[in-house]
Amino acid sequence: MARTSSRPLSPHLTIWKWGPHMAVSIMHRVTGNGLATVGALGLVWWLMAAAIGPEAYATFVSCATSPIGYLVMIGLSWFFFQHLCSGLRHFVLDMGAGYELRTNKSWSIGVFLAGAALTILFWAYIFFGKAF
Repeated sequence: MARTSSRPLSPHLTIWKWGPHMAVSIMHRVTGNGLATVGALGLVWWLMAAAIGPEAYATFVSCATSPIGYLVMIGLSWFFFQHLCSGLRHFVLDMGAGYELRTNKSWSIGVFLAGAALTILFWAYIFFGKAF
């Protein structure tokens, strides 16, 4: 099939200028997949440990409360809040608002900041409780 010179070529990734809106879109997919896989595996492990008996559940609790367990749980909560804030951004975009370049860039940066802030507040409440 011959290519005509009157039709433009489709832009490639080397032509697009990377910005926060692209990073938020990619992170939305990454966090959704991470929540689905790691969250499902953790849920199945917890349910199986509870069904097998006290020794299996004690093993689960010791793994979940280890430093690596806390790191995984903090990561999952950040994935959740990042995905939530990004989903709200996509909801506003689906309504037709926020497509102006400056607004889109600010909201994209705000999604990352809000996801991190909500994660910090969530874990500060867990660790410090009512004193926070």
